[in-house]
Amino acid sequence: MDTHLSNTAPAYDRLKQRFARIATLGEAAAMLGWDAQAMMPDGGSEARGEQLATLSGLAHEMLVAPETGALLEAASTPDSSAWDVANLRLMKRSYLKATVLPGDLVEALSRQSNACEMAWRQARAESDFAAIAPKLEGLLSLVREQATALSEVLSLSPYDALMDEFQPGIGAADAAPIFARYEAFLRDNLDAIEARQAAGPAPVALPALPIDAQEALCRDLAARVGLDFDHARLDRSIHPFCGGTPTDIRITTRYSEADPSNALYAVVHETGHALYEAGLPKDWRGRQPVGQACGMAAHESQSLSIEMQACRSDAFLSWLGPFLAERFGDHPAYAPDNLARAWRRVERGFIRVDADEVTYPAHVILRFRLEQAMIAGDLKVADLPGAWAEGLHALLGVTPPDDARGCLQDIHWYSGAFGYFPSYSLGAMTAAQLMDAARAATLDLDAALATGDFRPLRGWMAANVHAQGSLYGFNDLLRHATGAPLGIEPFLAHLRRRYLD
Repeated sequence: MDTHLSNTAPAYDRLKQRFARIATLGEAAAMLGWDAQAMMPDGGSEARGEQLATLSGLAHEMLVAPETGALLEAASTPDSSAWDVANLRLMKRSYLKATVLPGDLVEALSRQSNACEMAWRQARAESDFAAIAPKLEGLLSLVREQATALSEVLSLSPYDALMDEFQPGIGAADAAPIFARYEAFLRDNLDAIEARQAAGPAPVALPALPIDAQEALCRDLAARVGLDFDHARLDRSIHPFCGGTPTDIRITTRYSEADPSNALYAVVHETGHALYEAGLPKDWRGRQPVGQACGMAAHESQSLSIEMQACRSDAFLSWLGPFLAERFGDHPAYAPDNLARAWRRVERGFIRVDADEVTYPAHVILRFRLEQAMIAGDLKVADLPGAWAEGLHALLGVTPPDDARGCLQDIHWYSGAFGYFPSYSLGAMTAAQLMDAARAATLDLDAALATGDFRPLRGWMAANVHAQGSLYGFNDLLRHATGAPLGIEPFLAHLRRRYLD
């Protein structure tokens, strides 16, 4: 029971206190989740699953308690700011969604997600999908139960209800035509992009770097982009991610001594996520629904604005090349035009996280289609490897040679995150649209990047995206920032300029 405020305090104030306490439980779960992926020994997984399930259950109980419903009925925000109005609306929506999910389902989902994710690590290492299939079947059954319950209260399809968990306001009917348009672009232009690339010199591979040197470089570049290490950590994990809380951010990467590129770009990508979290409105962030990010497509737009739009631009590479040469010694690989050839190379591959920005959406389209089929019951878990191989070949003309480079490569489904994948490519499209607006409003943006200065870009994103929290819906946020809802044309124009012109 909340004890900070008296029972005579306004209902809305008591709700804010209650939601702040729920958010604190979520923050504790986030830190335990980070630890599980970055620090925890394998033997701790069973106990960690129980810890996370308990926290999920407690947060759910507090949200669906009769007192919460009574306060929501009594609450009002007369003469209040737009922030309070939006916050109360989001509170009501959270309550509505939570009340249709039984507490035992919430805990079972948390427990099974943790168990499946831990088992996925070994299955992926051994490229053995059959070993994880039973646990995935059990998890998928629970996710379907969740999706069905949410779909009824939200008047959405089960799959759209899952998408709504990650990017409210965007459903399969919105994403499908955008992806179909992109598939057509890929079909019409991929061969030409590859031919243009083949006509130029091949890139010189970056020299190997010791892991410690890579980690120091990653820290320096993350700080240059804007990460405040007084409120952040950089660690290692199997799958790079950004977690933690807005004032205690945890980013991770993975290193290969032979290829420093992967760690470097994973870190600047996750730094984009971190900047969004750190830049959320201070009066609301981490404690109230309106202070949270505006969904995962919005989040991906921030990581991809940094990684793809800025850090692979000619302007930034003109600064980075000499910086690398000064730090590690002269090498032809560090010439800016070579960095452009190496880091903007288009190649049909098996691995989503290693894909270039031209072929990357094909990997997302594949997962979008497969997870819809799994949620609908049209694709059995046992048939997933074959459907994956067939779908990737149809999109890119390549077939994964094993499960590790096929349907085991991503953590998402094995941690219960169905409906997440569309946000990645919708985020890339959003990033292009936002960058067009930022360049139009900030005349010195590229000149600053050419000196390694991210302050103009960071400032524009902070004011137009980060500080807005969830005050607006996704498309309204884009309208305020760019003058238009999400469209694919800015992204296609960006790709044409970079790869075809």
